[in-house]
Amino acid sequence: MVRQTVEQKLAILSDAAKYDASCASSGSTRRDSRAGKSLGSNEGSGICHAYAPDGRCISLLKILMTNFCIYDCSYCINRSSSNVTRARFSVDEVVRLTIEFYRRNYIEGLFLSSGIIRSPDATMLDMVRIARKLRHDENFRGYIHLKTIPDAAPELIEEAGLLADRLSINVELPTDASVRQYAPEKNPEQIRRAMAGVRLRKEISKDRSHTGKRPARFAPAGQSTQMIIGADNATDTTVLGQSTRLYSGYRLKRVYYSAFSPIPDASARLPLISPPLQREHRLYQADWLLRFYGFDLEEITGHRPDGNLDLEIDPKLAWALANRALFPVSVNRAPRELLLRVPGFGTKTVGRILSTRRHRNIRYDDLIRMGAQMKKARAFIEAAGWTPGQLTDSAGLRARFAPPPEQLSLF
Repeated sequence: MVRQTVEQKLAILSDAAKYDASCASSGSTRRDSRAGKSLGSNEGSGICHAYAPDGRCISLLKILMTNFCIYDCSYCINRSSSNVTRARFSVDEVVRLTIEFYRRNYIEGLFLSSGIIRSPDATMLDMVRIARKLRHDENFRGYIHLKTIPDAAPELIEEAGLLADRLSINVELPTDASVRQYAPEKNPEQIRRAMAGVRLRKEISKDRSHTGKRPARFAPAGQSTQMIIGADNATDTTVLGQSTRLYSGYRLKRVYYSAFSPIPDASARLPLISPPLQREHRLYQADWLLRFYGFDLEEITGHRPDGNLDLEIDPKLAWALANRALFPVSVNRAPRELLLRVPGFGTKTVGRILSTRRHRNIRYDDLIRMGAQMKKARAFIEAAGWTPGQLTDSAGLRARFAPPPEQLSLF
């Protein structure tokens, strides 16, 4: 076997990590370098967030420890039966790369995942050793996100939470039946037990002892999970329903949706057509509406017979078009709950509206200055000096927002 250089491993394992959804360092506790005694910072002016065109954060060194794996999940490019080029970092190589990249100001932290080698415990132990060396030997205070292995021993997951800012445990697919069909070596019940253990340990870490001393911090940025979308036939209603249960049951910071991409020789086991990235984008938008805008699941997906989101327009606009009888609403009189349902109004815009209208009536131009997207909102609101007239009920209103039809190439 030809010995690989670190650069060759990096090329392989950073590319293999593109299927893992990561996050920025928001939500963690403040740590920084003082008097030259430590290295890195996870907040303040030293942290900047760069995003790729598909929305993924690229401010972290995002790699797999290895893409070798003893599991054979049908949807995974790194499954044991795949013929991809394999590579594996040593513990010291990951530590050295992280420090060198940070010193060059390429990154603000580390996102580390891995295939399963030898056993879940052996793999998790190496990941913990990496985080331990960064924190204790290198005094690294940057952001660390570890993809945790649910089958690993609880004490390893606990130590990971004491070292990392965020832990994530993947639920893999939207339903237990799909996990059993496409990832038979993984146990949905064990995944949930591991997630429950992280939640419990995090809650315990908030309690002070009888002397008033705080326990050691545990995953201060919380835990998240990732769900593969399009590898099975689950509808968006099923996906979002599962996400709602995960948020409430495990106090997750985020559920990440990852659009399935067809991979070599998987067609026999995964005959379904992969959805476009647009579906992933719509799911994120719907997720936001459920969490911060007061919508429930039936409102978002109930008006479509197939249980899926409209890919051509965003979920809030789709709901408004299906409920035109509620519009137009007056920005000077409508309650906050209804203003949040106006297409083109975000939570900050609604807050500015409520604050301003205590003192004077709001006009159309005021809404533009407040940051409202009036191209969407103008058909659904009334303001001082503005009424949409027949625009709200016009037959062609949806066509104003949907992308124009395209002539497909014949060649």
